[in-house]
Amino acid sequence: MKFKKEPFFDGNSEWEDLGGGVSRQFVGYNSQVMMVIVKFEKNAVGALHQHFHSQITYVASGKFEVTVDGEVKILQKGDGFFAQPTIFHGVKCLEEGQLIDTFTPFREDFLKD
Repeated sequence: MKFKKEPFFDGNSEWEDLGGGVSRQFVGYNSQVMMVIVKFEKNAVGALHQHFHSQITYVASGKFEVTVDGEVKILQKGDGFFAQPTIFHGVKCLEEGQLIDTFTPFREDFLKD
């Protein structure tokens, strides 16, 4: 796996349409950490899922119904959550917004060759 040698930031990488009203943009990454901005249209869903990565998510804008390990909370700008490895988590967007996801280690499955 090759990594970009130069840093790149919001506005310098392409938005990737994930379908269903969700898109993402990479802020930066290396083999240890990855930060991604995820944009949601109202009522878009980030389905319940799990992975071996630790994930910290910050709500940059909007309002979300967030489920982490079966617990459901409403989060809005300035809030955040932590999803431990292998814990099921997901979101439903209640008001259009953006999440900032940070993963460790990086999400190799997000990268295209």
